Amino acid sequence: MEFSKFLMISLVILQGVFNPFHASIIQAAPVGSSSNLFREYIGAEFNNVKFSDVPINSNVEFHFILSFAIDYDTSGSPSPTNGNFNVFWDSDNLSPSQVSAIKNQHSNVKVALSLGGDSVSNGYAYFNPSSADSWVSNAADPETFADCIGRLVKTLKQNGVISFASIAPFDDDQVQSHYKALWKSYGHIIDYVNFQFYAYDQGTSVSQFMNYFNTQSSNYNGGKVLVSFISDGSGGLSPDDGFFTACSRLRSQNQLHGIFVWSADDSKANGFRFEKRSQALLAIPH
Repeated sequence: MEFSKFLMISLVILQGVFNPFHASIIQAAPVGSSSNLFREYIGAEFNNVKFSDVPINSNVEFHFILSFAIDYDTSGSPSPTNGNFNVFWDSDNLSPSQVSAIKNQHSNVKVALSLGGDSVSNGYAYFNPSSADSWVSNAADPETFADCIGRLVKTLKQNGVISFASIAPFDDDQVQSHYKALWKSYGHIIDYVNFQFYAYDQGTSVSQFMNYFNTQSSNYNGGKVLVSFISDGSGGLSPDDGFFTACSRLRSQNQLHGIFVWSADDSKANGFRFEKRSQALLAIPH
């Protein structure tokens, strides 16, 4: 079975260690409450953005998500490696020493690693395991998308290697069918759903966004569904057009489980102004 754009799962890594299967402990808020969690993908576009470029509010829980580690080789014509993951982020600017530095400077910062991603070089990245068992043995742990990823997360948690994991689906029938299958069997061990609300049409209204949020909260029932925007405003509900209005409404309903942004690479050009505003909102006591 092959399918692209599916595998996006984030795991926390220890300070200064670029092993995707080591984690530090993070306590999650109950589902029925709002959170001060802010997450930002970084490094996929190789435009020299650094951790230290991004403003960090000391009153939020801040996760950088390195993008991406992908089970493809790094040749000129990349091909699948059946669960052996390689670095496909800007490791020159986002290195182990820089992970250590940003964590030493900010006690509220965690650095996570995203497995998978949309593309490699100029083509799509496909999830294409030879078999579940062989993919598991290569990656750290599991036969179809749900079985491989679910068993991977379960095993890493049981072994004390990670303390949380998140997934990042978007509203596409094929994508959703696989992620919902994963959620049905393993949702109880997935801590956050980084739903890509920016994959909806550009010009989404606040009321549409609220409806989308309710739909996805139902699809991932019991999960902490985070809201999101894309820095360049190319899709979904943009920060200029009501994103923060929607966030405030969700917060008043105790349903703002956090905000994530794609991505620091693009936000660098606008001075991270929406990152600042997002964190200011999340930092308000409630």
